[in-house]
Amino acid sequence: MAAQPEEAAQTAGLNHPSLVGKNMTATEMKRNQRSDELPCRSNCAPWKECFYEKVQQRSLNLQEKKVKMIQAQKAEEEKVKKREPCDWLCKEWFSDEKESLDTCTYLLDKLLPTLIPGVEKLLMQVERKNVLVPDKEPTKFDPITFLGEYLMRHNPQYDISTKPGPYLRGMKMVTEELKTEMADTAPERLARMKAEAKTKRKEREQVENMKSEQKEMRKEALAIQFKEWTVDISGRIPVALIQSALRSFLDVVASAPMDVREAIYDRKLEIIDTLEQKVNIDEFTEYVHSYTENFSNDMFQEILKHLHQCALDFQKAIRCDMWRQMFTDLFLDCDYGKVGLLDRQKILALLEEFYDRSPMSAKRRFCNPRQWPIIELQEIELADFWGDLHDQEVCEELSENLVLSQAEISEGEILPCEPVGDNSQGSYEMSTSVSEGPLEQMDMSEAETGGISKEEKQAAESSDAEDAPVAEAVKETAARKESSLSEHSSQFGQQTSSETRLQDEDLQDQGKDLRPIMADIQNRCTSRVRSAFDEHCLNLPQFVQLMETFVGQDIPLPTVKSLIEFIKEEYKQTKESKTEQLEKVRRTSRLAHRKLLLEALFEKWDKNASGFLDLKEVDAVLSTFKEGMEKEALRKAKSHFSSCYPQSSRVEKLSPEAFQTFLELVASEFTGDEDEVIDNIVEFLTTSVERSWMECLQSLTRRKWLHNIQQAAEMSGASMEPVYKAVFKALSQDAEAHGDNKKISAYIALLEENQLSPERGQILLHYVACTTDDAPYVLNQILYKDMKGVSFAAVEEGKPTHVPRVQLHGNIHFWNYDRPVEERRGSLLVLPLQDAHWNVFGILGIDTLRDQSEKTIFLTHEISFCQGVSLAFSKAYHHVCALENVLQMTLTALNWLYPRVPSIHTVTTYLVEPGKHQTCDYALRKMITTDNTEQKEIHTSAVLFLRKENLLRDYLFKCIDTSEVVCTSVCGEHHIAVPLRDLSRQAFGLFDISIGHHQKLPPHEYKDLQKMLKMAQAACCEILKIPSEETKPTYVLEAEHMNSRHAGILFHRFMLQDLRECVQKLGAESFAEIKGCEEPPALIHNIVKAVLLLFNPNWKGSEKIESWSQCILNLDDNLIQEIYCFDPTAPSVQVQGELLLDCIGGVPRAELWKQGSVPSEYLYNWVHTCLALMEMTKSLQNKEVPDFTSKV
Repeated sequence: MAAQPEEAAQTAGLNHPSLVGKNMTATEMKRNQRSDELPCRSNCAPWKECFYEKVQQRSLNLQEKKVKMIQAQKAEEEKVKKREPCDWLCKEWFSDEKESLDTCTYLLDKLLPTLIPGVEKLLMQVERKNVLVPDKEPTKFDPITFLGEYLMRHNPQYDISTKPGPYLRGMKMVTEELKTEMADTAPERLARMKAEAKTKRKEREQVENMKSEQKEMRKEALAIQFKEWTVDISGRIPVALIQSALRSFLDVVASAPMDVREAIYDRKLEIIDTLEQKVNIDEFTEYVHSYTENFSNDMFQEILKHLHQCALDFQKAIRCDMWRQMFTDLFLDCDYGKVGLLDRQKILALLEEFYDRSPMSAKRRFCNPRQWPIIELQEIELADFWGDLHDQEVCEELSENLVLSQAEISEGEILPCEPVGDNSQGSYEMSTSVSEGPLEQMDMSEAETGGISKEEKQAAESSDAEDAPVAEAVKETAARKESSLSEHSSQFGQQTSSETRLQDEDLQDQGKDLRPIMADIQNRCTSRVRSAFDEHCLNLPQFVQLMETFVGQDIPLPTVKSLIEFIKEEYKQTKESKTEQLEKVRRTSRLAHRKLLLEALFEKWDKNASGFLDLKEVDAVLSTFKEGMEKEALRKAKSHFSSCYPQSSRVEKLSPEAFQTFLELVASEFTGDEDEVIDNIVEFLTTSVERSWMECLQSLTRRKWLHNIQQAAEMSGASMEPVYKAVFKALSQDAEAHGDNKKISAYIALLEENQLSPERGQILLHYVACTTDDAPYVLNQILYKDMKGVSFAAVEEGKPTHVPRVQLHGNIHFWNYDRPVEERRGSLLVLPLQDAHWNVFGILGIDTLRDQSEKTIFLTHEISFCQGVSLAFSKAYHHVCALENVLQMTLTALNWLYPRVPSIHTVTTYLVEPGKHQTCDYALRKMITTDNTEQKEIHTSAVLFLRKENLLRDYLFKCIDTSEVVCTSVCGEHHIAVPLRDLSRQAFGLFDISIGHHQKLPPHEYKDLQKMLKMAQAACCEILKIPSEETKPTYVLEAEHMNSRHAGILFHRFMLQDLRECVQKLGAESFAEIKGCEEPPALIHNIVKAVLLLFNPNWKGSEKIESWSQCILNLDDNLIQEIYCFDPTAPSVQVQGELLLDCIGGVPRAELWKQGSVPSEYLYNWVHTCLALMEMTKSLQNKEVPDFTSKV
């Protein structure tokens, strides 16, 4: 609890005087507040304190008395003014003449206030004494003397104030007005300030009135906007949808200036992750207006348009989700084996058959099942992928599928959704006022016309006249659907979780001692919402997404029902296929359980969390298995293991993956069933090692710290800074908890080629990160091989180097020269940083020089944990490097794409950031945004998209969940979300491609888009192989050996490989059509010239290329073989790019497409790819290519 004011004051050393009266006036309270500023009197004598309190109280009383007197005087003056109004005859003294203004003011202020009453008294005296009466004798009354005496008696300096008359009060007011006309005087300045204040007040009132009118007008506009949203029978909509619409508006105004974007909302947008909370029309207008009240008129009109579009998107989403529910029921009906999987190839075959049977009008609405995105880009034959120049219907189909027909949305009165299942995933259920009967087979005439059955039309027409019965029916339908979907979800969960169920059953009998470790491993795993792509089978989300992509968004309901009935009847599964599918699921489950079991066994053996096991130690224990009867089988397994993991065998260390492979090889050599042998080996190895409760707790804590390092890399957005912080935090926490509270310093140095001073060694250590206190001395320092230090010894030996007492070593390099020599004492530990293949790429150093205690030596378990930290950092480092390479490759791919596909408006690249544990959903981090104006924005600050905050952009999360392409229309723009898959075929990122309001992409642009996506995916897989221990990247071009880190080469390399294969399949007869032209188009001639110049640059301007008859002589099998073997990055290639650009530069892609020549298309793309690789190689040699390497 917060301290009371008195207590706080006493704590601060202030003693307030006690108050005499309990009921204090406002003046006394203010006075007491100001008394806090008085000096402290705690050291004064008691009589001084008493005197101070009395004086203070007396002064307050006098002040209050004075204030009351002034207030009474003012009140009396007001009464007099009401009783005796001012005499406005004195206004005759007011004059605007500037020349006499000073004189007039002086007279009115100094003389006339005394003279006028004197003259008045004089006249009264004259009248009383009848001085002016002619019949009377002259009196001795002297008016001059009387007036002089009066003036002397009423001298303003000595006069006792008398009550002023009406005339004098009026004169005083005139005087004040005249003073305000005098320049550079206090009254004039005060009057000017009052006038300005009055003007501003009027302006403010006018602005407030305008704002009030504007507020009412905007609320009326928002009330109209509310009616466009689909509402339930109570007239309410979920708040979460409104929030999602407001949040997505930030993307619409992303091009606005930064100050406008920062001031777009006065308060932070609060996110509600449930659809239960709803608002009516009044609450809707107030809620939206509270966020938009400071918008300009133009900005408010923009958000009205945006809300209108979001309302349309919401209605479309409800309609699509109705279909998704129907597809879900279809999946469950077709899943005869109840394993949660369907045969993908059979589903594709059925879609092709249904597509072929459909009339032409229906085909235009469907997405061709033989084309992308229904099938994968890797499944398309190279000849069709690169050379099919006549398939122009694809783009029309794609674009038409993206167009939403408003007339067909009104098939039924759409009511809002009810939340189903996990609200965090934004899933919701729809209800319609059209009662749906059983799914009946529609005749082809009805499907062809895209019409609706008579019963459905009658139900739709009668819905308005029967609101109450329909509302009741809707409630029943919603409840029935909700219970049905819940049942299906539960059923599917039971089916698809067979893996987990089998694991749980196995756990009852196996690995009882490993259960706590296995539970901890599962808890550390990320959420399994994402599905891995499998070319042979489909799970429920993938099947639903595939069907949704096939039907598009403008297919009428009867046609969808026809499709569902067709697949339900035609999808057959034999008993053998059911058994095979079930066996596949069981095998997958068994392998997953085995992996978990062996990982838990590894962690039990690795009690200090070092990250590896000693191969000799494991071999020695296994040699005693079955009392040494399986030594020969163990020897064979070791021999096989050496061929699989030569580096691990060389260093005699086992990583978790190598440990699992080693035990599987051992089990395969032993006699008996492999699964039983594995279980026996696990049980034997589990009982071979004993761990105390304290060791288990220590290991659990350390593994949590190591997991935080990997998690920092996964959530870093391709930045190394969070990883460095996590590493130093883990080391500090362990030194404090398990190292007797040591004070450590840590630093990381990476190996680099020594190009600055080669005479000092071929390599150097660049210190890229360190603890905060050491940054001024260590950060960005360079350690050469000819300098003191033990770091290079650790690099060369690949083993940790421990110096217990640095003051006695004599070969230690101290970066902190400010530290006195006598304080340079402590321990030093240098650990090599090794990649998955045990190659050293840097060092991790830890010392205790800041700790002045006696016991600063690192113990064995501390060194082992530091090795675990170094391995965790290595994995995190290579993970970040892989993300950097992916982003670099993405930029290269987009640079290639935009000149060829100008119809694409924007491409946004996202990376997946997994949740912290299984219960957390993943997030999408926006990394790169590019547009067709060649503007690129690399988002360095975190821009995260959460599912619960972006309900109207759930297509992004559907793409990640299913690892499939999603086509949709959002905010009036057509989007194609394409996943980027990792080696496990799960989506780790995506391209959000917006083609704007275009209804279609031109055929050649659509083909080029597919080419970019295929090459980007292939390059991603190759990049992700680099940090893997089980796979190795392949190098095809010489430039990859020179600079394997530059991922941009990979994109063009895979394109070159594809084109090589395509050209190799050409024969001499393939060029027959080109050779048969006596005068071919100039475009084809220039392409052939570019190809020949690439091999023979000295032919420039010669007859061999300028003459078409000479050119065609070179179009033979030898040219094809030369093209297949040509490496444009080889040092021997000396062709200048300008020669090639003179031939093919500026050639419109549409013109080449119209030629219809497949060989010309191959050669054109091949020349462009070679040219790009040559330019990139040259840039790498000159170090002109930007890098994504993170800097601290």
